[in-house]
Amino acid sequence: MFELKYKTPFEWTKAVLADFNTFLQDHAAAEKKASGMAISMLSHYPDRRKLVRAMTDLALEELIHFKQVLKLLDERDEILGEDKQDPYIKQIRSVFRNGKDVFLMDRLLVAGVIEARGHERFALVAEALPEGKDKDFYQMIAKSEAKHKNLFVELAYEYFDKQTVDSRLEEILDFEAKICENLPFRAALH
Repeated sequence: MFELKYKTPFEWTKAVLADFNTFLQDHAAAEKKASGMAISMLSHYPDRRKLVRAMTDLALEELIHFKQVLKLLDERDEILGEDKQDPYIKQIRSVFRNGKDVFLMDRLLVAGVIEARGHERFALVAEALPEGKDKDFYQMIAKSEAKHKNLFVELAYEYFDKQTVDSRLEEILDFEAKICENLPFRAALH
């Protein structure tokens, strides 16, 4: 449906594989926060029936992913870890505009871009991992993120004019690319 404007170099995976347990802790936090975001959206927009149904399904799916990552941590005798502020998320959220409708559009489109970034990076992790269950898991997670990316844009099209959505999405993609260009590589999704 859309393409990111910044392509993460495969070199990023070196930081991930060098401290995979920390990456897993960050991944778990991201899944937990994604589930919470979906609950927040359905709570704030109870009159948007399609959004409520979609966010209910998404919240459950993200929580299942959280549980799966938690299992990987347990198998490594690692703890969940504390939630840390994600500089990428903090910066990309600064693009939100004030106003009920534009704020909803921005929330949907930013969520779609975040999911697209997750798809790209989880696919890179899957590519870098040796054959086995971790690789299989990250291939599955990458496919799931691709569906989520499209879900959020489809919801934006449901509630807003397609041309307006496409124009705003381009602005957000440009902004997100600049964020990614300036972030250091670390054992984290973003």
